[in-house]
Amino acid sequence: MTIIYVLADDYAGYESIYHGQHGASYLIEHNGTRVLFDTGQDGHLVLKVMEKLGISPKSIDYIFLSHCHYDHIGGLLDILKAVGRKVPIIAHPEIFRKHFALKPRLRIVGIPFSRDQIEKYGELVLVREPFKISEEIFSTGEIRNRLDFEKASLEVYTVENGLLKRDKLLDDMSLVIKGHNGLIIVSGCSHAGIVSTIKHAIKITGESKVKAVIGGFHLISASDSKIERTASELKALGIEKIYAGHCTGFRAEAKLYEVFKESFRKIHVGMKIVI
Repeated sequence: MTIIYVLADDYAGYESIYHGQHGASYLIEHNGTRVLFDTGQDGHLVLKVMEKLGISPKSIDYIFLSHCHYDHIGGLLDILKAVGRKVPIIAHPEIFRKHFALKPRLRIVGIPFSRDQIEKYGELVLVREPFKISEEIFSTGEIRNRLDFEKASLEVYTVENGLLKRDKLLDDMSLVIKGHNGLIIVSGCSHAGIVSTIKHAIKITGESKVKAVIGGFHLISASDSKIERTASELKALGIEKIYAGHCTGFRAEAKLYEVFKESFRKIHVGMKIVI
């Protein structure tokens, strides 16, 4: 059995005792292993949710960072301090690169900490290739083969050799759990494309059945045609359950509900997903 607790999302839920925040964080519990997937942008809020759920931060075995954006990584230091020991922190080797947006003005949207600050409290494991974290939990690694309709459209930039370059967000990675009923795929923002991510997960695990896909799909600013294509591709892949939130966007969530009916659920803070 796999349990996923939603610790941070933009939506707090109806009549909720929790607070929402722009960002994402999920605690994954599988066969006695606990992985904190992303940390939101406010670690104090994440820790308050954990307290209300009766989960001790000291029980976290690994931290997985899906990509460099502040709303997925900003809570890291506060959470590491609460964990109280140097847990492995799994991320892409380029997570510390310069990363910023230009609209509506220049602003840093990448990791708000230095490597030294993080290594004071945790052990960085920076790997770009797929690898096994535990017996049934895998990092997708860097997802290079992206479908044409999903290629990065987010206007973010980096600096290479003194030149401004469009950032391809190659550090975007997801987690895959090889459950007894199929794959469970957890994504932060799916900057690599949620369909591309799922196909990559199927390839690296050799398992074609996908039980559930959970996370943000970054369709909030997507065209109607891209949203429709995404929904139809997910349906064709035979995804049994979809749990979406954060950057997925209202139009995309509405389309996914139209296509998947009761097999679609909107994520909210404090949600407990049992698969």
